[in-house]
Amino acid sequence: MTTRPAAAPRIHPAVAPDRTRWSTVTPERRVLGVVHNITSATRLLDLLAVFGPDHRVEVVFSCTGSSALDAGTSEFLRAHGMTEMPWDDAKEFPFDLAIATNRGGDLQNLRAPLIGAPHGAGYNKILRREPGAGSREPGAGSREPGAGSREPGAGSREPGAFGLTAEWLMHDGAVIPAAVLLSHQEQAERLRTGCPEALPVSALVGDPCIDQLRASAPLRAAYRKAFGVRPDQKLVVASSTWGPQSLLGHSGADSLRRILAELPADEYRVAAAVHPNAWYAHGAWQMHRWLADLLDSGLILPAPETEAWKAALVAADHLVGDHGSVTLYGVALGIPAVLGSFADDTVAPGSPMEQLGKLIPRLSAWDAVGPQLERAAEAQRTDPALAELGAQVTSVPGESAARLRALFYRHLGLTEPDHPAATSVVPVPDLPEVRPTLVPAMLVATEDGPSVRVRRYPARLQRSQRKHLGPDTHLAADHAEPDNGFRRSADVLLVPADRLDPSAEPRWEQWGRGVPGCALIAVEQPDDGCLALLPDGRRFAAVWQQRPAWAEFGLAAAVVHQQLRDTAPSAAHTVTVAAGSGQPTGLLTVRPYSPSADEPFTNEPSDPADSRASTSAASGLPVSS
Repeated sequence: MTTRPAAAPRIHPAVAPDRTRWSTVTPERRVLGVVHNITSATRLLDLLAVFGPDHRVEVVFSCTGSSALDAGTSEFLRAHGMTEMPWDDAKEFPFDLAIATNRGGDLQNLRAPLIGAPHGAGYNKILRREPGAGSREPGAGSREPGAGSREPGAGSREPGAFGLTAEWLMHDGAVIPAAVLLSHQEQAERLRTGCPEALPVSALVGDPCIDQLRASAPLRAAYRKAFGVRPDQKLVVASSTWGPQSLLGHSGADSLRRILAELPADEYRVAAAVHPNAWYAHGAWQMHRWLADLLDSGLILPAPETEAWKAALVAADHLVGDHGSVTLYGVALGIPAVLGSFADDTVAPGSPMEQLGKLIPRLSAWDAVGPQLERAAEAQRTDPALAELGAQVTSVPGESAARLRALFYRHLGLTEPDHPAATSVVPVPDLPEVRPTLVPAMLVATEDGPSVRVRRYPARLQRSQRKHLGPDTHLAADHAEPDNGFRRSADVLLVPADRLDPSAEPRWEQWGRGVPGCALIAVEQPDDGCLALLPDGRRFAAVWQQRPAWAEFGLAAAVVHQQLRDTAPSAAHTVTVAAGSGQPTGLLTVRPYSPSADEPFTNEPSDPADSRASTSAASGLPVSS
């Protein structure tokens, strides 16, 4: 039997000996983008943006294989059209320049001048390199004595920041990178302490991420619209880095659950920015399963490899963070913040992150979430210490693109392009699954002077002690709610118009059997009104006379339920309705309904030009199968 010879290893066309034969464009310089994992890859793209359309420069990417959390990295590169070559090949080819946003892997073996950059908001974490490993991640949480611990016996001197110490910057007595990028001048002093040999090659270039976030501020309204945030609502961004002491790791998803459970759904939207290391270590499928009840309750969860988290941060009114870079970026943008978790033992001494942990209040388990957010907003609005902290993200604001391009082209030996180096804005995210309201929901409808105020909370997230819910609380659920516990115990059942037979008059008997706790069935009417059906056969119509943006037939039903608790109105009366603090009010008329006197029920909007999306899509109501 003849043995077929093994195939020769495939050589990437960009570095093949006869590469000019295969090239459509013949670049003058080749740059290696060194990728550690998806986190470093996304930061690398921020840096590489300065090359723009320059045909003289070609970038090839290679993954070091040094990260324990590199799942999905190759898929990320392919999805972004980034050509990848094996790491062993990358170390052999004499690139004109290499750029890395992490220190993992045997970078000292590259045959190219290396530029080392941070992969977050500066240098804020502590980490000791394990001999021969090169694969540890900063911010992982627990540390053994002598491995970054601050306990006695941990070492002869205070640990320095990951990326600014000799153990990460030197090999065999020589400095590895040809340039160490700094975003703020204060980092130079920490570099002088951690690795004075590297100080001569340090370069102050600013922070491209904060420059992009600030440049995107004019698009704030567009981002808020993409996240389903109305002008009268506030957006809370909950940011979680990775590891057991992160916002998600510290107590599971309890902090997120509290935020969603306690904040009125018609006043707030909540988005989560999850670190790629957390997302890809467990997988997107698993992350969605773990957060399924939160997603059903309105949580917005964009994939972390996109730039949606940046758009969310620009759009945010409040931030609940931890010791991750997103929290520091939020402070730099002036977003009031509280800390849902904070790993003090992983934060580098003297770093801006250490200062952040001292200045930002911790989320208290003994006080309601809403008041804590509002107090933080009031206190931080004019806090000079926080303003000074935010300024430590970059000491050359708005200059990163120009400074990075000048540095890169100087190392490449090329003249810069004629056009100015510019910072691009964050694209408006496409989030088709954003849902503005919630069902099943706990609704609190109370008389507030001459008006009725309604607040709505996701029912699935409420605990046995619901201090934020008052005695005038009722449960509303879709008539097709698959959880029989919610459906059978609902005070109000909701029937969207798209489930109706337009030729049949709606009656209690159609949906009221087997729901002993139900006091009212609300059938959607045109223009977000409702037809209220009672067990004794009475019917009432609720029609918006002044319809605000938040109007929805489920809220109209809550008002009817509140009005009928004491006595049923014998004649039409109009109620002023508010759905939250600081929101415009609406006028709702409630009157007895008579088929002979009223127009017959219709499933069609009264004004086709003003037709809205079906309630099941717009409000997140479960659709029956």
